[in-house]
Amino acid sequence: MADTARAALHDEAMLLDDDNEDTQANKYLFFRIGKESYGIGIRYIIEIIELQRISEVPDMPPYVKGVINLRGKVIPVVDLRLRFDMEERAYDDRTCIVVTEIDRVLIGFIVDTVEEVMEIPEDRIEPPPRFKSVSGGERYISGMGKVGDTVKILIDVERVVQDRGALEAAALASGGAGSAPA
Repeated sequence: MADTARAALHDEAMLLDDDNEDTQANKYLFFRIGKESYGIGIRYIIEIIELQRISEVPDMPPYVKGVINLRGKVIPVVDLRLRFDMEERAYDDRTCIVVTEIDRVLIGFIVDTVEEVMEIPEDRIEPPPRFKSVSGGERYISGMGKVGDTVKILIDVERVVQDRGALEAAALASGGAGSAPA
């Protein structure tokens, strides 16, 4: 399934004009963490890569697993399971790193498996539920996408990295080298 999502993402990238965010507005890359399906806006996605060797960086929050060298760029990597206060699990052959660009910083997110790229019309997206969880994880939810008889959780990646200083920790982990070119 991850290969299918990679191919779909590649096809989307070839069809989308980077200067026209409207074409990307309601498209999401979906992935699994545990039993749930989560989506990130396609406008943030750079690529999907197989899990590779991660170099640990000392004095980082537990969810910042370290950095990777991706074609000469040092990119910080965050385990979304740990970021969402979920139980850690061993990585396997379906575990992927979703490389994103947020506020001109490249950052990778470790996910259990990648599913697909899908468009969800705005009228099929509900606001996030108004409840307070123990971990505060609801603050990362931008909406709930209704797809058939299922619900897909839409993630606000900017909040994921900005809250509790994750973006700053990631930038420190990469020594600032994870920045996107100007």
